[in-house]
Amino acid sequence: MQCHPRRPGGQAAAGIQLPLADRCRGHRQQRAEAEEEEEEDGGGSAGPLRALPAVCDPRRLPHRFLVLALMCFLGFGSYFCYDNPAALQTQVQRDMKVNTAQFMALYAWCSWPNVVLCFFGGFLIDRVFGIRLGTIIFSIFVCVGQVIFALGALLNTFWLMNMGRFIFGIGGESLAVAQNTYAVSWFKGKELNLVFGLQLSMARIGSTVNMNIMGWIYSRVQDLLGYTSPSTLGLTLMIGGITCLFSLTCALILAYLDKRAEKLLCKEQGKTGEVIKLTDVKDFSFSLWLIFVICVCYYAAVFPFIGLGKVFFIEKFRFSSQEASAINSIVYIISAPMSPVFGLLVDKLGKNIIWVLCAVITTLASHIMLAFTFWNPWIAMCLLGLAYSLLACALWPMVAFVVPEHQLGTAYGFMQSIQNLGLAIIAIAAGMILDTRGYLFLEVFFSACVCLSLIAVVMLYFVNHLTGGDLNWSAKKREKLQKVAATEAEEQERLRRQNEDDLAKLRPKADEFSLRNKYLSKLGAQVLLPDNYSSYLSTMVHRSVLK
Repeated sequence: MQCHPRRPGGQAAAGIQLPLADRCRGHRQQRAEAEEEEEEDGGGSAGPLRALPAVCDPRRLPHRFLVLALMCFLGFGSYFCYDNPAALQTQVQRDMKVNTAQFMALYAWCSWPNVVLCFFGGFLIDRVFGIRLGTIIFSIFVCVGQVIFALGALLNTFWLMNMGRFIFGIGGESLAVAQNTYAVSWFKGKELNLVFGLQLSMARIGSTVNMNIMGWIYSRVQDLLGYTSPSTLGLTLMIGGITCLFSLTCALILAYLDKRAEKLLCKEQGKTGEVIKLTDVKDFSFSLWLIFVICVCYYAAVFPFIGLGKVFFIEKFRFSSQEASAINSIVYIISAPMSPVFGLLVDKLGKNIIWVLCAVITTLASHIMLAFTFWNPWIAMCLLGLAYSLLACALWPMVAFVVPEHQLGTAYGFMQSIQNLGLAIIAIAAGMILDTRGYLFLEVFFSACVCLSLIAVVMLYFVNHLTGGDLNWSAKKREKLQKVAATEAEEQERLRRQNEDDLAKLRPKADEFSLRNKYLSKLGAQVLLPDNYSSYLSTMVHRSVLK
């Protein structure tokens, strides 16, 4: 390698052959000076930001609050429109002339695409679209799906409404993944748990507003047109779709702010970090499969019930349409503030299986009260709302306790997949039961689903106890063992570095003599080593082998 030191004026020295070590040292100095010049020009680091207003500076709290608001409203339209059928059950069945099974198919069509897409949503965000473009694309799917859903009603074409719900489902679940990815990108290590709680609360607020306002919008459109028809339903759904356009606007603004922050702070785009390997399914433990059973059986008794709940309260308890909408939305109203509270409680106390058991038993009591008594249904629905919030906070984190970190993406993807599969099948089954048997048999069916979930929880408790699992540890015990594991990991890392340092000391140093021989060997010259140097190398080799 031919190296020339630079003259002070920048010209290369000519006609002078310096020793090899000096020439290489000069080359290294030249390269270091060039790198320093690049860093001064701004190519190597972000450099200090110029003074910006607090709301425009990505490092400042007001700007992050603005981003947080956009993140929360990002999923508002999706959750608002998802439960449009539940808020308009009577109107949909009357105007479209469909039975309950066909009506519940509107929910099933939302779930079918997510039986598969939950495995690939994170992959599409990480590897194909990126977080910004992916969020916009999924928001567009939600908007287009809602528009087609409304057009199906306007044209009195029910199969078109089903197609709209299918397209809506393609975007809805993946949009939630994108929303969480944004949260991790902006708030990792900074109020992340609070951010997740606020996003969940905003989602529940969207569902609650839908339950209580869509019936009123339908009445206003009916007063405007002077009659009830599929056109009335279609216009109402189209007005509800404005919330999807609002969420799409939030996605566009959020993409701009994230791109701007990436440029100003030199940060990378957020990624889900999900690694999906279907071959990992064969390694899932029995405890994890029990968690899957609990998830499917429990949610099958909650979401389909809410989808059919409005007419249930009208027919059995003689509620008005407005009162029925209010009580049907109480589960989401309670979940909005209580989810963060229960999450903090479970974090502080641990004992996840006990909390899940309490939630399942409370849910079973709620369905039995609604099925076999005429007690004030507000009591049962409030208990159901509390149980629903508690189970979500205690059940989903348990997956991380029974699955290695590299399998978490597959485990959560599979859990969401079978959850959507179960919801799709149970929704259609619930509609058929209601058409043929009535609400009493439907409540017995939901109670049976919760009983299966209860059996799975009891089995999980004993399996965890017999295998020495940590699902039911207290928070203090788990924290203590985590500290011990972290200390052992640090000790192993220290020993590894010490071994590397010891091996480095055994290697011969690159002095001028060795550099000269290396240079001559590249030229093809014969390298003659002194006798004492050869014996030194032999000794070093022998010591390395012994080590």
